[in-house]
Parts: sequence; C-alpha cells; structure tokens
Amino acid sequence: MGLFSFLKNAGAKLFNKDKKEEPKTTATDVNAEQAAEVARRQKESLLKSIIENLKIPIEGLDVELHDDKITVYGSTTTLADKEKVILALGNVEGIAEVDDRIVVVPNEEIQELESRFHTVVKGDSLSKISKQYYGDYKKYMVIFEANKPMLKDPDLIYPGQVLRIPELQA
Repeated sequence: MGLFSFLKNAGAKLFNKDKKEEPKTTATDVNAEQAAEVARRQKESLLKSIIENLKIPIEGLDVELHDDKITVYGSTTTLADKEKVILALGNVEGIAEVDDRIVVVPNEEIQELESRFHTVVKGDSLSKISKQYYGDYKKYMVIFEANKPMLKDPDLIYPGQVLRIPELQA
C-alpha cells in the first residue's frame, strides 16, 4: 500500500474539462454542493469502469475521488494486477495521486517481485526503456506484456505515461 504520484496533465481524457458542460448552479449553496457530489460520484463510476473494462480481477473494487487524488480499495491475488490498477487510474488526465489500499492475497505457489515504475519522457520507446532497465533493447516485449491491457500497441506510448517495469525472471 502506498501513495503514487502521476503527472496530472497527462493521460487519458476521461473527464470532460469543458467549462460549458459543468453544471450551472444559480440556486443555493446546498444545490451547488449536491451538484458537485453528483459530479464526483459520476467520475468515481467512470474510474471504476476503466478497471472493469480492462478486466483486471479486483474483488470488492471501490474508488474514492477527492480533487485530483484517488483512493482505491479491493483485493487481488497478484501484485501485477494491483500495479495495473494503480497505473490505469493514475494515467488518467486530472489525476495526480493514487492512494493504493488494494490488498494482495498471494497464491503460495507464485513468488512475485514488485515492479519498478517508469514515467515516459519525450523520445522514449519501449526498446529504449528496455535497454535502460534490462541492458537489452530486444526485451521491450516484456514491458509491453506487463502493461497489457492498458497498452494496445508497443509503439503507442506518450510522455507522462507511467509504465510497469517488471523484474526479469531468472
């Protein structure tokens, strides 16, 4: 469990930032507070749908959104799934922090090592990142596979995106 930082202005544009589409309130502060609460719940629902659509197996998935910080709850059997949830939520534009409260109940037969995270910068490619972490540019598919289903194509990464860099298995 921990707090993970992301670039707030990078990532998938899940939330509409167009001021014209925000709720217009001219009534009391109570109505404005109610409208803000409805908008927050809608955003939380959208964030949960990301994980559900990626089919990452998390039992009891729940998210709480407070400004630009998400707290995510649930349980899973693999560290990889936990890391994918953190990255899928953190790589949404407007999200600066993910507070991880996901519990991993590991399968005793599988020993997993925690992955490193890499923030993509201009000029990066998966092969360049692979060379940096593994000393071999040809191992880029290890990184690609570790970031599925968030990545659909090894050539489609963008600056500010955070990727999982798993330890190589001996």
